[in-house]
Amino acid sequence: MLPDPAFTRHEPVGAPIPLVLDSPHSGEHYPDDFDHAPLRDLVRQAEDTHVARLWSGATARGATLIEALFPRAYIDANRALDDVDPALLDDAWPDPLAPSGKSALGVGLVWRLARGGVPMYARKLRSEEIRARIERCWKPYHHALQRALDERHAAFGSVWHIDCHSMLAVGDELSDDAGRDRADIVLGDRDGTTCDPAFTALVAATMRHAGYRVAINDPYKGVELVRLHGRPAERRHSLQIEIKRTLYMDEATLEPHAGYAPLQRNLDRLVVAIAGFVHDRAYTEPTS
Repeated sequence: MLPDPAFTRHEPVGAPIPLVLDSPHSGEHYPDDFDHAPLRDLVRQAEDTHVARLWSGATARGATLIEALFPRAYIDANRALDDVDPALLDDAWPDPLAPSGKSALGVGLVWRLARGGVPMYARKLRSEEIRARIERCWKPYHHALQRALDERHAAFGSVWHIDCHSMLAVGDELSDDAGRDRADIVLGDRDGTTCDPAFTALVAATMRHAGYRVAINDPYKGVELVRLHGRPAERRHSLQIEIKRTLYMDEATLEPHAGYAPLQRNLDRLVVAIAGFVHDRAYTEPTS
């Protein structure tokens, strides 16, 4: 069953800082109307399983965390509302569509394919079904994230946003980099347009110091959430962070392994470094 609302807002422990994290793909509550054709184990490969839990320590440092509870394959909060795959529709969509390359790969706003290129449904979907998912999941999640960012920006004059994800160790057929081994951590700032370059550099340096291989904007530059919220000229900074799943879990079973705890400790240390970074800039950046 899917809870209402379909997200959880984790408040900071103690005084808040201008740091907001969100985990749009770690939802594990599967709605009754999600009549996917493949077995659930295959559908769950779309999840960023455990990501919200890995970052949960950030609230102890004053950050706010928005966690999606709905599954990514049901509706993807990191896609634009017009990124609808026409091949999935049983009837006409009432508004203009702009399917992206993600839809072409079968992973647009609503996934047409599961991992391995397996059809997600044994039928096409009515437009009213997708619109109901938008109203139930996509919009409330986006509103919750926008509210948290606006609150911190109003209080501090700037806000820093981390969009939290995980990725397969090797690109698959639903990716732009099929067959390619990936770095441990991929940072996406849409080629330096969604946050202060110093923020990206701090995160990269901190994770490299911890022993991880870090890539920037390769293969992931950041999609809808950082595009919407990353406006550095308005002192709104957004950075997407992708973590290789094999660092902390078995990709097939989704079970955490011995690497989970060390990774979580290193993420906690990263948040400490970020907290110092945003604190300094929140109180030194001009507010007018």
